[in-house]
Amino acid sequence: MIFKSTFYKFLFAALVLIIAAQSKSYAGGGFPVRPGRLTLSPSVSYFFANKQWDSHSVKGPFPDNGRFSSLSTSLYAEYGLSRRFTLSALMPYAYNTYKDNTGDYKDSGFGDAEIGIRYYLANINYKYYFSLQATAIIPMYTNLALGYNQKGAELRLAFAGSGHLFGKNSYFILENGVREYFGYESVFQDRYNATYGITLDKKFREQLSVSVGGFYVSSNNKAFSPNPNTSKNFAFNQVSLSYGHSFSKKVAMFLTGGTFITGRNTGAGSSITASLNYHIDTK
Repeated sequence: MIFKSTFYKFLFAALVLIIAAQSKSYAGGGFPVRPGRLTLSPSVSYFFANKQWDSHSVKGPFPDNGRFSSLSTSLYAEYGLSRRFTLSALMPYAYNTYKDNTGDYKDSGFGDAEIGIRYYLANINYKYYFSLQATAIIPMYTNLALGYNQKGAELRLAFAGSGHLFGKNSYFILENGVREYFGYESVFQDRYNATYGITLDKKFREQLSVSVGGFYVSSNNKAFSPNPNTSKNFAFNQVSLSYGHSFSKKVAMFLTGGTFITGRNTGAGSSITASLNYHIDTK
């Protein structure tokens, strides 16, 4: 019974890490931000899973009719320092619940704060942009059910561009980031994402986009351990569809639905996210 309870808590903690990883629903990507422009993007996301992928990527239900849900919020901010540099920050908060036939397990709190600086390496005819971002990860908690509680760093390369498809304005963003958490048992992460979107009207107020992305996480500890402190080896891929509406040049809203399509050592679930982008020009 003690192992059973600990095992459920492990599943809960592992899923929390995934939710924190996918909380970045804000727009941004590899396109330049105007110097002096501040972008604020609050978002709220709901994730639900009642199945899991084991260490062999075999999908099945949680034990004892288990089910996991997470309601998370975040605030993302980005400021254009110059034509080449932007500064960004992210602060997430999550409320997570794991329920089964034996009881409920709940945790809530802030996650990993992120502070980054992006440099635009080059552009091609001001249509295609290459950028590199360095990010510092700072844990805002001590509860291991909310993350690794380790400082980390990330380097992310992005390629973004715009064009036309079937007479519609379109854009794409390709990103890949490698992240390392430092500690007794360091954790390596590879986060990747590809997004393609089109505008639906001539006034650029409506847009649709589809994304394919995922996570690959590894460490020296390869075991599927019941100890949350050592749950540092999993992977997943997901697809998502997003609708965006611009109320004005300064305010836009995004609704996104996504689902996991493959995984290893992780939950199999779906999410829905709502976010708001607000631009403030300070110059």
